[in-house]
Amino acid sequence: MESKFIPADVEEKLYRQWEERGYFTAKVNREKKPFSIILPPPNANGFLHMGHAMQTYEDIMIRYHKLQGYETMWLLGTDHAGIETQYVFEKELRKQGKSRFDYDRETLYQMIYEFVEKSKGNIKNQFKRLGFALDWSHETYTLDPKTVKIVYKTFEKFFNQGLVYRANRLVNFCTRDGTSFSDLEVVSQETQGSLYHIKFPVKEGGSITIATTRPETMLGDVGVMVNPKDKRYKAMIGQTVILPITNREVPIIADEYVDMKFGTGAVKITPAHDFNDFEIAKKHNLTYPPVIGFDGKMQNTGIVDGMKVKAAREEVLKQLEEQGLLLKTEPHEMVIKTCYKCGNVLEPLPLEQWYIQIKPLSTKAKQLIEDGKITIYPKRFKRIAIQILDDYIDWNISRQNVWGIRIPAYKCTSTGEWFAAAEAPTVCKICGKTDFEQDPDIFDTWFSSAQWPFATLQTIGQDFFEYFYPTTVLETGYDILRAWVARMIMFGHEITGEVPFQNVFLHGMVRDKQGQKMSKSKGNVINPLELVDKYGADAVRAALIFGTKEGNDVPMSESKVMSMRNFANKLWNMGRFIFMNQNPDAKTERSENEEILKELEKEFAKVEKKYHAHMTKYEFAKAFDLMYDFTWHRLADHYIEQLKDDIRNGNMDVLERLKRIYLQSLRCIHPYMPFVTDAIWQVFKGEDTSLLVS
Repeated sequence: MESKFIPADVEEKLYRQWEERGYFTAKVNREKKPFSIILPPPNANGFLHMGHAMQTYEDIMIRYHKLQGYETMWLLGTDHAGIETQYVFEKELRKQGKSRFDYDRETLYQMIYEFVEKSKGNIKNQFKRLGFALDWSHETYTLDPKTVKIVYKTFEKFFNQGLVYRANRLVNFCTRDGTSFSDLEVVSQETQGSLYHIKFPVKEGGSITIATTRPETMLGDVGVMVNPKDKRYKAMIGQTVILPITNREVPIIADEYVDMKFGTGAVKITPAHDFNDFEIAKKHNLTYPPVIGFDGKMQNTGIVDGMKVKAAREEVLKQLEEQGLLLKTEPHEMVIKTCYKCGNVLEPLPLEQWYIQIKPLSTKAKQLIEDGKITIYPKRFKRIAIQILDDYIDWNISRQNVWGIRIPAYKCTSTGEWFAAAEAPTVCKICGKTDFEQDPDIFDTWFSSAQWPFATLQTIGQDFFEYFYPTTVLETGYDILRAWVARMIMFGHEITGEVPFQNVFLHGMVRDKQGQKMSKSKGNVINPLELVDKYGADAVRAALIFGTKEGNDVPMSESKVMSMRNFANKLWNMGRFIFMNQNPDAKTERSENEEILKELEKEFAKVEKKYHAHMTKYEFAKAFDLMYDFTWHRLADHYIEQLKDDIRNGNMDVLERLKRIYLQSLRCIHPYMPFVTDAIWQVFKGEDTSLLVS
């Protein structure tokens, strides 16, 4: 046995051995109980970061249950990641002085496809560096034809059930990325803005002052609104305002929606660019075309057309000031909605989109959680999940990108009606002719991801699906409980009639040692692969788990990884001491320290029982901390110290009983630190063996 444990000397060799021997390949084995996890699909063109390293929890569960005799399946899949991938690709185009507008749809799609294919294997190879026991033989991808076919069938089914509908509403639109987003993809940011007080002349005489944060949208106003209880304006209700600059006439209307204490108590109504105004205008039958286009430039004004929003605002304010209508400007704390990807301020714009009618789905999903059909760990997230399902609004699933799964919806050019078809139609389902066209939009990536548990397994085969579905556990970060987990529950149950997973385990976010979120701008990002190179995969894995309360954020530092590297070395040195003192020719005799041995065996029996109880309750950190403390501070520092003279004197009874507990401890630690434990196991049992099949 080598004098030191050097991770770089064993990790690649061991992983290749595990893979070649098929230890990770799942099979339908009716003699064994199945245990299955679907990997949250990383971006196909992505790279490993600390968030992915947290999927160590899944590897822990897979390896633990494999050691308990289950037939395990940890399915690898990757996501085309629509907006993220196209955003990254467009950044590359900009470096070349080009943009997406330089190419037709088919050419752009093919270019992105080739871009993704070049880097598709990066993250998979990096998962191997962490020792992940993924089933590489059944890898899936969201754009695989079999997967796409299932996604199409889901849309067609929802369409026929009335769960999918088309509506012209305001959407959160990113004029830089050229697509709409659902409410879950919007980042709200507090900022210091301005509140502008503008005097609107009243046709019948006098004026009314409104307060607004967006004077440029005034050019698309359809009215001025006051609270019917506001005594200041009661006499003006029903009169007509002369809209400044445009000289267009709009009515003064009353609605209790108006907050009399905000600004002047009078607000302008711009239905094409404000979500609340959109609903108010519908109620009062007021309309006007949008004055901001999907390119982020002004339109339909005859005054500032072609200008970007910021420039138009400055021009409008200038003209208002010249006309003496800008009364005052004051600082105003406000919340703006920005694109989660590029940070651009989102514009509320009217657009016809496909929506999922959520309430019928969310009501059933909530019941599944309340009835215990799905158990959530840690338990505190159960209440949050139920609240999320209660608060869900209808989901906009249309995106205006090119990269992704095109929506299988078709419009009859004769009647204007829509139909859905999972199989590409040859004739129109509405009129029976060939005059129809497909919606150019693609699905929101979450739409395909919401089908991930059943779609992945169904593409492998019916036997595989029936054996491993519902999956046993869904493990992911608590930050996507709303965006992904809740949607999978809704879709999975609606399509299959069963829950998509029996348990949900949510981990926290990885933060720096001060507890701050990692970001490139802060310069506190930790690259997990650099730590693997320096300290070994076991040390990185164990550092993520050690001392971490389940579901809490994880403070990560290099010193913590070093501590776990030291633990790996301790395990190796303990094994080396036992191995080097083995002597098959030595006599076996009763030790004078029999009571110490019995105490050790009794203590370990309690520890092992407690360890399995923690694992069963998804208390993975407690289980590891328990084994860390027992192995280092009890087995090594206490028992081996008291028994080392017996061992050195050749008492094989003492050595064998100590070795049994040491090796059993390795079995318990293996799910967390697979490389060092299996390397030691093979020293004792031979290179043809592995803890994974012991």
